[in-house]
Amino acid sequence: MYTNRNPFGGNQFGNQNPFDDLLKKKKEKEKEPEAYDSNGKKIRKKPPYKRMVAALIVIFAVITGMNSYYVLDEDNYAVVTTLGNPQAVSKAGLHFKIPYVQNVRLVSKIITGMPIGYDIETKASIDEESVMITKDFNFVNTDFYLEYMVSDPVKYLYASQDPEATLKMLAQSYIRDTVGIYTVDDVITTGKAAIQSEIKEKLTNRMIQEDIGLSVVNITIQDAFPPTEEVMNAFKNVENAKQGKETAINNANKDRSEKIPQAEAECDQIIKEAEAEKQSRINEAQGQVSRFEQMYAEYSKYPLITKQRMFYETMEDVLPSLKVYIVDEAGTQKMLPLDSFMDMPAGQGSQPVPSPQQPAAGAGQEQTQNTEQQGN
Repeated sequence: MYTNRNPFGGNQFGNQNPFDDLLKKKKEKEKEPEAYDSNGKKIRKKPPYKRMVAALIVIFAVITGMNSYYVLDEDNYAVVTTLGNPQAVSKAGLHFKIPYVQNVRLVSKIITGMPIGYDIETKASIDEESVMITKDFNFVNTDFYLEYMVSDPVKYLYASQDPEATLKMLAQSYIRDTVGIYTVDDVITTGKAAIQSEIKEKLTNRMIQEDIGLSVVNITIQDAFPPTEEVMNAFKNVENAKQGKETAINNANKDRSEKIPQAEAECDQIIKEAEAEKQSRINEAQGQVSRFEQMYAEYSKYPLITKQRMFYETMEDVLPSLKVYIVDEAGTQKMLPLDSFMDMPAGQGSQPVPSPQQPAAGAGQEQTQNTEQQGN
């Protein structure tokens, strides 16, 4: 076999061998001057493999020191596993562990949400999860949002292979079971609160039985609507009508609350006025009764004198407003001005003619004296 290599440092064409440079550098290093310390002792250089061992030891010590502690915040649990025995740590702060023996895994404490029936990023509906049948055999498209949190970090990590998937499967089962006992009108309009409460109660009890370290915080209906546009419009009209009804009822209640106090105030005012009128009339009647009793007492003592006094007082009230018209045979009317007679001084004018029924002066005096004697 032909070759152009020359064992003496070159080739047959005069080219230099590439290994010559390495040999020359090695010889130059061997010819370097030896180093001595301050005492005159020769300094021996450490072999390269000893430097590598020292570097590895330092690196191992650093890694061991970094693995001997961990820092726990308020939002996480720490599950420390020692030779296969897990233990939960919830106190925040700096904690120490045995390197390469204890393993630490962090589990979040915060509440986590899970969409059911739709994609949380695109908001697109997932028909396999959202479309379900109601009690009255109608289809409804319902989206739910489930909130949960880790209650036991050890069981969360080791009691189930995928606890979130188990929770979602159970939630879908109870959602379909609960929606199936309500009518489509209840699911879309008035029954949402009852459906949410019932699903939460069932799912919470089931998660306690499963004991996989998760607890249900809340579940809400994000949206519920019929799968067809025509039915959706019909339900919107029903909902608008119900809202109009509620608005009318609220307005009527407001009007009632405004008018009832006004009517009650008017009623109280009328009652007070009636009570005042009643008391006034009672007082007036009592006064009249008191005057009549006094008058009757005086009348009982002096009947004739009392009758005359009452007659004179009545005439004093009647005569000033009385007008007398005299009609003669020719039909001429003349008015007799009684006012002038009332204003006439005593002693003027003709003396009044006593009527046939009026007794004479002496007889009247005698009658008066007889009356006084009878009273005495």
